[in-house]
Amino acid sequence: MTQGAGQEPVVRTATLRDFRVPPYAQVPMNAPLPHPGNVAVGHEPPEGYTPTERDLPVINRGDTVQVQAVPETRPTGESGPGPLYVVGDVHGYLDELLAALGAQGLVDADGRWAADNARLWFLGDFTDRGPDGIGVIDLVMRLSAEAAAAGGYCKALMGNHELLLLGAKRFGGTPVNSGAGTATFQAAWLLNGGQKTDMERLQDVHLQWMARLDAVVEEDGHLLMHSDTTAYLDYGSTIEDVNDTVHAILTRNDADECWDLFRKLTKRFAFRDEGGAEAVRELMSTYGGRRVVHGHSPIPYLLGEVGSEEGEDAARPVVDGPHVYADGLAIAMDGGVTMAGKLLVVQLPLPD
Repeated sequence: MTQGAGQEPVVRTATLRDFRVPPYAQVPMNAPLPHPGNVAVGHEPPEGYTPTERDLPVINRGDTVQVQAVPETRPTGESGPGPLYVVGDVHGYLDELLAALGAQGLVDADGRWAADNARLWFLGDFTDRGPDGIGVIDLVMRLSAEAAAAGGYCKALMGNHELLLLGAKRFGGTPVNSGAGTATFQAAWLLNGGQKTDMERLQDVHLQWMARLDAVVEEDGHLLMHSDTTAYLDYGSTIEDVNDTVHAILTRNDADECWDLFRKLTKRFAFRDEGGAEAVRELMSTYGGRRVVHGHSPIPYLLGEVGSEEGEDAARPVVDGPHVYADGLAIAMDGGVTMAGKLLVVQLPLPD
């Protein structure tokens, strides 16, 4: 998706000469977890797989801090809530997700919940661009049940790509007023990484699950949201108001209203440039929290480190962990897995 802050999603013809795809065949649950770095560039994609351009606007910045998150151990028998983890944008990369969760001890070798009373939040964008978005949703839904049974929880937030997939399924080619001419959810979904195989496997249970996701939550002083935008303020003055408003819009099922919600939550970079710290403070003064944690905008784009489309490994983005910016008030969690970056799973709070 090509756009800057406050701009409309741009419908483009996707071209990509260099993309990496994990093996598409389902991996047996008892198979060893693959390492993200073991997936070869140039692997032949499955039929129906649509790579997308990596052409978001880039502004070189030197004021972001890269943080290597180090998991903390929790004393045996300690009472109270378990440790808090967050997951950045997954975009259909199921194998990388399993590997990242396994590296943090959140799942075992069979992909089952192994973290007792730990708390895990996904920041949205489960589908599109990668090859197995429905597999990712199925995993998150299963882990939610397993974590609850173990005394912890696994929850998820609404990303703009969940709104896009819901819209493509519900409204298809119905014209909507995009503010810059006529558009359709179907066209926007396809040209922003929508995968034919995901749509074919999409079931009512997936649609119902996505439509009920919250947009904003606060955990342990961290204000969690998908997008780095202040557009959430348009939907309520409290976290409960925002979530209730988003759910009401999806329940009313009006194509134009749903498109406007998608458009606003697709805005990005509100915390990056001049006035970014003030934008974060405005959100926290309204909704609470001491830091905003978000996905949506890939860290390589926030830093101006763009992967090469010519397959040169040395030019690829290097992402070792989340990035802290906006006077230390914002934490970016999208490691750029769709551009050979890293799928991030980290424990909060970050180490000093």
